[in-house]
Amino acid sequence: MQKAVEAAPDAFIPGGMPDPLAGEAHELIGAPVSRVDGARKVRGEAPFAAEFALDAMTYAALVHSTIPKGRIATLDTAAAEAAPGVVLVMTHRNAPPMKPVPMFLSKPKAAGGDNLPVFQDDTVHWNGQPVALVLAETQEQADHARSLVRVAYHEEPAVTSLAEAMARGTEDAVFQGEPLNVEIGDAEAALAAAPHRVDAVYRTPRLNHNAIELHAATVAWHGNELRIHDATQAVAHTAWSLAQVFGLRESQVHVTSPFVGGGFGGKALWQHQVLAAAAAKLAGRPVRIVLSREGVYRTVGGRTLTEQRVALGADNEGRFTALIHTGTAVMTAHNNMPEPFIMPARSLYSAGSFRLDVQAAKMDMLANTFMRAPGESVGSFALESAIDELAGQLDIDPIGLRRRNEPDRDPTKGTPFSSRHLLDAYRMGAERFGWKERHDRPRMRREGEWLVGMGCATATYPYYRMPGGAARITLTRDGAVRVEVAAHEMGMGTATVQAQLVAARLGVPLENVTVAYGDSAFPGVVLAGGSQQTASIGRAVVVALRALFTDLLRLGGAGTLLDGLHFDEVRGHRRGQETGLCKAGDPARFETYAALLARAGRAEMRVEGQAPPPLELQHWSMHSTGAIFCEARVNAVTGEPRVTRLLGSFDCGRILNAKTAASQFRGGMIMGLGMALMEETQFDERNGRVMNPSLSDYHVPAHLDVPHIDVMWTDIPDPHAPAGARGIGEIGITGTAAAVANAIHNACGIRVRELPITLDKLLG
Repeated sequence: MQKAVEAAPDAFIPGGMPDPLAGEAHELIGAPVSRVDGARKVRGEAPFAAEFALDAMTYAALVHSTIPKGRIATLDTAAAEAAPGVVLVMTHRNAPPMKPVPMFLSKPKAAGGDNLPVFQDDTVHWNGQPVALVLAETQEQADHARSLVRVAYHEEPAVTSLAEAMARGTEDAVFQGEPLNVEIGDAEAALAAAPHRVDAVYRTPRLNHNAIELHAATVAWHGNELRIHDATQAVAHTAWSLAQVFGLRESQVHVTSPFVGGGFGGKALWQHQVLAAAAAKLAGRPVRIVLSREGVYRTVGGRTLTEQRVALGADNEGRFTALIHTGTAVMTAHNNMPEPFIMPARSLYSAGSFRLDVQAAKMDMLANTFMRAPGESVGSFALESAIDELAGQLDIDPIGLRRRNEPDRDPTKGTPFSSRHLLDAYRMGAERFGWKERHDRPRMRREGEWLVGMGCATATYPYYRMPGGAARITLTRDGAVRVEVAAHEMGMGTATVQAQLVAARLGVPLENVTVAYGDSAFPGVVLAGGSQQTASIGRAVVVALRALFTDLLRLGGAGTLLDGLHFDEVRGHRRGQETGLCKAGDPARFETYAALLARAGRAEMRVEGQAPPPLELQHWSMHSTGAIFCEARVNAVTGEPRVTRLLGSFDCGRILNAKTAASQFRGGMIMGLGMALMEETQFDERNGRVMNPSLSDYHVPAHLDVPHIDVMWTDIPDPHAPAGARGIGEIGITGTAAAVANAIHNACGIRVRELPITLDKLLG
């Protein structure tokens, strides 16, 4: 084992502490372990946010505005207040004083989807904004009373179309504090001089979150302390933000979220949690609020629409001389989430010049927010479609064109890649998918009424590790381990993978490890987003284990076979039924945890680890990448598109759990399939209203829409990432829509540049 560590002495940052698992093999790492919470979910024992029973519970229902902008003229709640079972009707007239929710990315722990005041005045900012809340003894009574509330408005002119928003002017977009603009050389001049070029506009629509679990919260006040069971992917952020809203100390707000039925970026802090807490305070009783599916569409943001220009210039050998990716994303004046669609273009390909830019246009609508792979999902559709177009013009195989423009270091930052094996992923995927059977020219393969084609696209998502990761570890004499971290489980297997990592690092059986999460009282400020939760927790656990090993050696190691050893000279080890520490590379120098704790006079040892800042990102360009392959059919008579095969071949560093990873990859690709063929939030530009706020009208892929999906991976550890692993949660959706579009073009010869690809766009 020592040799493997020495092979990567600079893991994380130069001079930093290496993670032994970044370069060592272990039977638990990569094993297809079933999720540790699976049995509880199957038995119905996993408590979700709307399943906590509290005494004297009341139930909430929201009344939504029906105009996009204006003021409330009259608000008649008398009939609702007189309805059976009604406890309270809350509006801006009787709501308690509340400060605006701190907007996400404005502060380290801010969680709000926007920074608008909640029920503090009569202003309406979007069609669907809550304007009243009804509390009743039952949900049915609350829903009925809601229908009795009468609201009239003074409507004001609103911007509800992209054309009008762009006509009013745009502004430079900023994402995570950085401007979305890159200029290297004179890309427009290089494009004009290029012997081969494509220059086209690609459009993507609004998309809505449709997690299986509806947004919900169960809220109660205990004196001046607020307790909330919330469907959130940010417990620490939610606790801090609610404290700011109600003028409390952070310690006075306790947020738990033990299980979340899907998040994808939408399970943050929106107005419904704030309103439930305010209503509970006003009524003096606990409140349960569960948004209807329509309520989610009206109250919770999704992905915004984009209009993107991609222009590529190439020489006669197909090497890019110009890469231009510019365009507009829509947002509101009250949020800061422009869709950063240029992210793939910043790191995927070499080019002689770059011009990358995102402009933000403002509309009067519900604030948009993060949705699985924000930026990369829609940006890869445009970029990878354009590359396919250029490959056809050059008469070069699309994979070959990408290979010719593969960079040896980050093309816009100049930093070296931490680990990059994208071409290996393409080679593996092409071989398994049967890419050599693809016809270069469209409409060359026909089976009855169906035209059949193949397409590919590159997938990419950056490695993130956000500051604030922390973990608490408790080790007992019998080798039982408890890990506590303010992390989240949304179905991706967080607790399972962390249990595997801790068991491997400590040398204890997997069943000895318990991972507790979803509680703001636990250490850390860990967000389940950006495909970074595993890295954030894993890095904190490494630091905590460093402290644990140090304490064991200092307190219990004197006079033992481990006497005089440093923490990085020992490893967790299992010998028969005994677990303990041994000298790295010398398992004969072994002491059990029981003996070490006994020598220290301790029944257990508890430590906390605070992860250092993510300095690895200053030294290396770190990205997960992959290759998506698609086989699609288009009916020559009706224009109906069908996807018959998908394959994803990924390079994401070490894969920590084969079963949960495959599920994550497939889930992302299914979302990409939906984005490609059917998903679209239809927005009425006359009144700013979402027209299809239900799963009856907003189509997501059902079982019969999803073909066989094959996934594979390189499994090459990244020496600069915790345990050698980069994120996998979002990369599956990137590249998939482009691969589908490229396969459809190969099948029928029609190039669709506006999602979703519906049959009307394929007729003619």
